[in-house]
Amino acid sequence: MKQFSTHTFLGLLLSGTFIVLLSCKPSGPKTDLTKETIIPKPVSVTATGDRFSLTDDSNIYVEGDELKQIGQYLANKLNPSTGFDLQVTAMAGEPPSGNIYLTTAGADTQLGEEGYELTITEDLIKLSAPKPAGLFRGIQTIRQILPSKIEFASIQQGPWEIASGTIRDYPTYSWRGSMLDVARHFFSVEDVKRYIDLIAFYKMNIMHLHLSDDQGWRIEIKSWPNLTTIGGSTEVGGGKGGFYTQEQYSDIVNYALSQFITIVPEIDLPGHINSALASYGELNGGTIVPIEGRVKMNMSPKNDLGKKNRPTELYMGTEVGWSTLRVEKEITFKFVDDVLRELAALTPGPYLHIGGDEAHVTKKEDYITFVNRFDDMVKSYGKVMVGWEEIAQGEIDSNAIVQHWSSPKYALMAAEKGSKIIMSPAKKAYLDMQYDSTSRIGLHWAAYIEVDSAYNWDPAIRVDGIPQEIILGVEAPLWSETVTNMDDIEYLAFPRLPGYAEIGWSSSQGRTWDEYKVRLGKHGERMRALNIDFYRSKLVPWVE
Repeated sequence: MKQFSTHTFLGLLLSGTFIVLLSCKPSGPKTDLTKETIIPKPVSVTATGDRFSLTDDSNIYVEGDELKQIGQYLANKLNPSTGFDLQVTAMAGEPPSGNIYLTTAGADTQLGEEGYELTITEDLIKLSAPKPAGLFRGIQTIRQILPSKIEFASIQQGPWEIASGTIRDYPTYSWRGSMLDVARHFFSVEDVKRYIDLIAFYKMNIMHLHLSDDQGWRIEIKSWPNLTTIGGSTEVGGGKGGFYTQEQYSDIVNYALSQFITIVPEIDLPGHINSALASYGELNGGTIVPIEGRVKMNMSPKNDLGKKNRPTELYMGTEVGWSTLRVEKEITFKFVDDVLRELAALTPGPYLHIGGDEAHVTKKEDYITFVNRFDDMVKSYGKVMVGWEEIAQGEIDSNAIVQHWSSPKYALMAAEKGSKIIMSPAKKAYLDMQYDSTSRIGLHWAAYIEVDSAYNWDPAIRVDGIPQEIILGVEAPLWSETVTNMDDIEYLAFPRLPGYAEIGWSSSQGRTWDEYKVRLGKHGERMRALNIDFYRSKLVPWVE
């Protein structure tokens, strides 16, 4: 048996002790703030080479009682995974060291409505903004510079460190949103709230709800109850459909407001309207209906489809452009006015979206009359009319907002009339498009949109001749012909949606796919922690 000398034994003991000490040392402490993977990319990040540690002694302090709700939102995001019990306290002036401080006092007004400045030292995290919305956006940055496991709903092992430095940030565009089509397939209140949570995480501020279409009417209108009892009773493929009561809709609106997101409700007019025609025959004046994948006039005596003053049949297909309201019927305008009146009363945000797309069987002169009258109605209720790009044919002005999706001609027409423009080009921004031919759901009539294609475009130069100053921003619509549940929503939205959020928030200067895909790849960990069913694009270097 080999004998060990005293010196050998002491040497091994010291070596072992050194190894144990090394293994106990926290690995890779965060000290370089510039290396954090923040989406959307901030305006500026400077590092100071130190770090702040969040501990079970930390708390959240806010400047004034009006900010306590925002502070509690942050606490609710941090407490589950850390196992801490961060408390929210209102006070004047900076708190003791080791805490988080949210304030609007003395903030730089040049940061605007949604800008913020985040200053991190060894002693304090200070988030300041001129407006509460800016604080909320800055909280998303705090979440993203903590370890990704902060997003788990169960207790995780620390340490909870944030590299020190300063982040100064504000958006390029004021409109950064996504649309969810709840008409072709219906989604529950909880699903809509889940989607609001996800777009809020990436600093989006608009949630556009497509509430009516040929296949279903999804919002209760008390003066026209059949819209939901009949028109809301089905969906694409023949499912049971559904609708939101006015109380449920208000719940969604208020939930969105708590995250500084504006709900933009859409009633699609004068086409995409069969769910209303099936609910009230008096609105119908002989309607073109889809038959065997085609559209033709069906006036057969053996079939009441299309008969004047009789309800049409409910529709569960996906053809578009075949239904219309009747301009010669004054009851048409009473119906639209009642709908817009009730919807305006339920919607505190400034916008009502009247659709206006794909009205293929509406005569052009009738279509223009519709748009003009709809605009007057929307204005009478103190709202701003938003519509798809075709509404540019009407007598609109700078008070209207036009959503570009396909035709540069209409976008230019809107610009000439002084209207503001939302960029939602179908070939780049439609979330319902497949990634490629192997995607399990989605369509591809506009394009296959892989993650790089979704990111590689600039709203300011998308349509030649449209100046950047009239572009409100970016919206990514998710139509639901093939989408039936929350997993489907997440699969098509992620990982493309963070890119749309960055296009809307971050300057195009210095934005490149090669740099962005690395940040996105590191966000895979966060998406898994948030339980998002995202598409694992092979173009992204995912960090496992």
